[in-house]
Amino acid sequence: MPDEIKQISVAGRLTGIVGLDDAIRQAVNALPEGAGESTIAKDILRRIAGKNYIPDKLLPAYHDAVLREFKKYLGQEIDEDNTDALRVVILGPGCYNCTSLEATVRNVMSEMNLAGDICHITDVKEIAGYGVMGLPALIINRKLVSTGIVPDKKKIQQWLKDALPPNQSRK
Repeated sequence: MPDEIKQISVAGRLTGIVGLDDAIRQAVNALPEGAGESTIAKDILRRIAGKNYIPDKLLPAYHDAVLREFKKYLGQEIDEDNTDALRVVILGPGCYNCTSLEATVRNVMSEMNLAGDICHITDVKEIAGYGVMGLPALIINRKLVSTGIVPDKKKIQQWLKDALPPNQSRK
């Protein structure tokens, strides 16, 4: 079975990490109880380093990101990675409507000249974690804006404009 790629926020950007969930599970089982946060993060980074390129200048950001994911795994309270970046999440198993929604969002963002992360989550277990009742679902900056339909282009444009941080221009 190939390693899974998990997208996490590293320095405000969604980044795919190969084998992160396995590395976290291994760290949970291998590290002594009461290990410090720095030790935990270094252990996870060591475990994923062979399958992922981690630039030296971003090592502190990766350190914080894997520690945040470790805490999520344990069910602990975490501070989300606060950023002004626009983040769009599409939930859906890959059906026609889900891929149509993703394409529409990409086209709208391109037309609006917006930079941001788009993540299409197709894994049923991960989708269930969002607690949505209808698919496809559209989440913009952690706010659920649509479920069960493919909204029209104008509606998506408005949601994206509303979600822009104050420092980004609106078209």
